Amino acid sequence: MDLAPALPTLNAILNGLSGLLLTAGFWAIKHRRIDLHRQLMLGAFTSSVLFLVSYLVRMSLTGVHRYPGAGASRLLYLGILASHTVLAVALVPLVLRTLQLSLLKRSFEAHKRIGRWTFPVWLYVSTSGVVVYLMLYHFAARS
Repeated sequence: MDLAPALPTLNAILNGLSGLLLTAGFWAIKHRRIDLHRQLMLGAFTSSVLFLVSYLVRMSLTGVHRYPGAGASRLLYLGILASHTVLAVALVPLVLRTLQLSLLKRSFEAHKRIGRWTFPVWLYVSTSGVVVYLMLYHFAARS
């Protein structure tokens, strides 16, 4: 059984799930539901790690997929993809440091300071990942 064709959809689901868990985690901390916040953010982290593993497997199996569209849609796609990729790379140390400050060092003020940067970047990367998937596998296919 060839799982490679299902991996892009799985990746989009994992990215979307990360975004939903991040948003719920943000809500939880704003309402001082600290234990719920911790669980939701660890869920977002787990979903993101599973995404990364699945993405690397897909890349090793099928390689790079070029956007088939042209003109303005191609420029839009490449702009979103470029910002997504650059921020995703920058996000890894941000997420790891944010988690470290909370879980290992129990330095919640420092966690809060870096979390203010980590959260919007992480949410953008999760959301733009879904947009990239939709543009590459659904919208461009209809053009």
